[in-house]
Amino acid sequence: MKTVFTSNTFAPFRLAEFRYLLLTRLCSSLAGSALVIVIGYQVYQLTHDPLALGLLGLIEAIPALSLALLGGHFADRHDRRRIVLITQAVLLVCVLSYVFISLDVSRLGMTALYAVAFVVGTARGFANPASSAFEAQVIPQRWYAQAAAIMSSAGTVVSITGPVLGGLSYAAFGPTVTFSLISVAFALSFIGLLLIAPKPMPPAAADESIWQSIAAGVKYVWNDQILIGAMSLDLFAVLFGGAIALLPVFASDILKTGPAGYGILQAAPTVGVLLSSLWCARTPPMRNTGRTLLVCVAGFGVSIIAFGLSRDMVLSWLALMGTGIFDGVSMVIRSTIVRTFSPEAMRARIASVEWIFIGASNEVGAFESGVSAKLLGTAASVVAGGMVTLFVVGMVTWRARKLRNLSMHAHPIASDG
Repeated sequence: MKTVFTSNTFAPFRLAEFRYLLLTRLCSSLAGSALVIVIGYQVYQLTHDPLALGLLGLIEAIPALSLALLGGHFADRHDRRRIVLITQAVLLVCVLSYVFISLDVSRLGMTALYAVAFVVGTARGFANPASSAFEAQVIPQRWYAQAAAIMSSAGTVVSITGPVLGGLSYAAFGPTVTFSLISVAFALSFIGLLLIAPKPMPPAAADESIWQSIAAGVKYVWNDQILIGAMSLDLFAVLFGGAIALLPVFASDILKTGPAGYGILQAAPTVGVLLSSLWCARTPPMRNTGRTLLVCVAGFGVSIIAFGLSRDMVLSWLALMGTGIFDGVSMVIRSTIVRTFSPEAMRARIASVEWIFIGASNEVGAFESGVSAKLLGTAASVVAGGMVTLFVVGMVTWRARKLRNLSMHAHPIASDG
């Protein structure tokens, strides 16, 4: 069934359930981004050991990534709204547990903090694919691009304000009050979900086992040139082209701007993402979609190379902002592609594969950056990473003809399963 994508920037706001969904996403993202700062700072205050911070992230990431495919299976078999509600309730209980632990953290210790972090990661493993699939059920397909841009813009603002508010609250009121405020944000997210009506589930194959179901989702993505091409571009661009993990080295040793410069550099990609997301909300990139995606990922690689070669603070900041601009457009396109080309009956399983791509690129990418910097030198490793990104773009352009020629304005595909 053909569907025409509209170009009205604020069209999704006509739908009350989209407004509730946006409220839910904002409150959940605000709480989550603040939680990362607060729990991380508390752990370091207790241990004064950077390794403890690495373990904290690892303990949460392992269940989140390892359970994502199973979470996708369940979200394609059971009410997605109910799964998101349950996982939001679990996150709320986890934050309330942090409140209790912070009352006597010296006695309860790191074991309790790590145990709760593991439960948070487990909830994320089920929440991420269910949330992505449920959002696609709430938003009409003709508004996918606008909704993705609006949510990306709002999420970018929250990613900036959440850590700042979390840090200020921690400094002013301490961890117990801050965890309590974060729990209020999670509670508001839960209420927003309650205001959205349940959505019908597509029929599932009765004779399909869990492993067959999971394998079917992975196989579908692998065999779909457009989906695997879009996801691979994001994976390898972030995996090899990311420079964020090395910013402290650039600020301290290469640009010699100190901690103040580090903060300014850290903000540059976020500014770029916000600008491009706002532009995409006004002018959705639906014409020559595939070529635009390839150009944006190539632009990301060129910007990374420019940053690696730069020895000027202004040029370095502009290069990092460029990475954010190109990444923001590619995120909107990838989100629209995944929602549009995912059959309803497999939507959550496909989303789970995407989440693994994203999670792996972020978690493994930071490790890869450190290893390559150790072997090649910091600046050389960043330049090499940008060149690998350009190579990946060339390979996808050559091999993924359907993605290269995709124009969603002319040939949108309705996801009616």
